[in-house]
Amino acid sequence: MVSLRVVDAYGAELPDYRRIVADPRARAELVELMVFARGRTVDLATEGGQFTDDDLETIAAGGRVHGAAGISPAAQRRAVLIHTKLTLRELYGAAGSHDIDNLMRVLRWYAPQSRSVQAAYARGFLRGQQAHLPDADRVRVLAGLLLAGDAMAAQLAISLAMTVPARCVVLVVRTPPARPGHADPPRAEVVADLLARHWMPMSWETPAEFVALVGADGPVSAEDRALAVARDFGQLVELPCAVGAAVGDTGELAGPLAQARQVCRVAPLDTSPGTVHYRTDLFAELGVARVPPVEAWLRDVADRLAAGPNLVPTLAAFYRTDMSRMLTAATLGIHPRTLDYRLRRAHEVTGLDPVSVRGVRILSTAVTRALAGAWT
Repeated sequence: MVSLRVVDAYGAELPDYRRIVADPRARAELVELMVFARGRTVDLATEGGQFTDDDLETIAAGGRVHGAAGISPAAQRRAVLIHTKLTLRELYGAAGSHDIDNLMRVLRWYAPQSRSVQAAYARGFLRGQQAHLPDADRVRVLAGLLLAGDAMAAQLAISLAMTVPARCVVLVVRTPPARPGHADPPRAEVVADLLARHWMPMSWETPAEFVALVGADGPVSAEDRALAVARDFGQLVELPCAVGAAVGDTGELAGPLAQARQVCRVAPLDTSPGTVHYRTDLFAELGVARVPPVEAWLRDVADRLAAGPNLVPTLAAFYRTDMSRMLTAATLGIHPRTLDYRLRRAHEVTGLDPVSVRGVRILSTAVTRALAGAWT
């Protein structure tokens, strides 16, 4: 029986479904749902009819059961793919392998009908999840669906009363490992606090990487909101943070996520994030990180600066303020003459004038790589 093969395939390929397949009652309910869905599909394909509201409600009820059972969206997507493949194989047989016209008619019928069935199942699945998962976990799931380009994200966003922008900033924040003797920040508490301040898709699944998908909010640009999220995150975790970002269209965020991660890896760690870095900000550092001989040379420059005193943070502040002596001195809380001494000292230990074109190019890149923790 085809429905039994589908259920067995779920159990064999999807760990989330194994406990369902192993439970006689749950397995019987799943088989019953498969028999119903596949039987109606074959009958309606033959007649050219449409699924009724009652049909779709039955399918949604099955989705609710699986959502409440803790099935993950990834497993649900795989289950739909397995079901679709086997259904198409069955429809191919029912249409007649040599009757091309009839086969094409069935396939034309199946595409829109399949979408309505999948939408009904997803609607039920998300309702079941709503009863099973706290809002913070559902927001995390939404972020994952958006990054994967999953169509189910739209329905989940509606159930969370969350607006999904057509275009957004993919924000990635990196933190170093907790110091010995110190516990990692309480992720659940931090995310709950952030969601209270910024109701948007976000995820913090691994200790070292927080991700948020930031859209504009009225007059506030997505870039400004991303900076506010990064600042609040740094304040809550009380750890140095490196912030990287990229802009992308919703539905095509895998590339921007990869780019934001690359930028984040070379961004400087800051105890109070004041900048969201994009590829255009750190293109030199991104290039250097891929060329080991250049990286080794810059490390030698940074090692000379480490002879100090305080040359690395001084140059970082100097370049961050566009080489304004007065702003740099005020930022560091030192006298302008002390700043001048440190700039002369940097020239002495590296042979590079910090205000020359060559000095700016080399020293600013070396300092940023050092502050990113590249060599620690």
